[in-house]
Amino acid sequence: MSVEIIFKIAAIGILITVICQVLKKSDREDIATLVSLAGLIIVLTMVIGMVSDLFNTIKDIFNLY
Repeated sequence: MSVEIIFKIAAIGILITVICQVLKKSDREDIATLVSLAGLIIVLTMVIGMVSDLFNTIKDIFNLY
């Protein structure tokens, strides 16, 4: 795991926050909610991939299955 994944997640968070703030200022709160949910889903898919890699590494280390 490298530091660049943390920077990617932080960049996505900052971008989503800015977009949501702009949408809320223009009275588009429903779209801002959808954008924040989309950002959350993107980050969760990245994290799920990393957790899957972690479990595969643990399985390989301990020779399970």
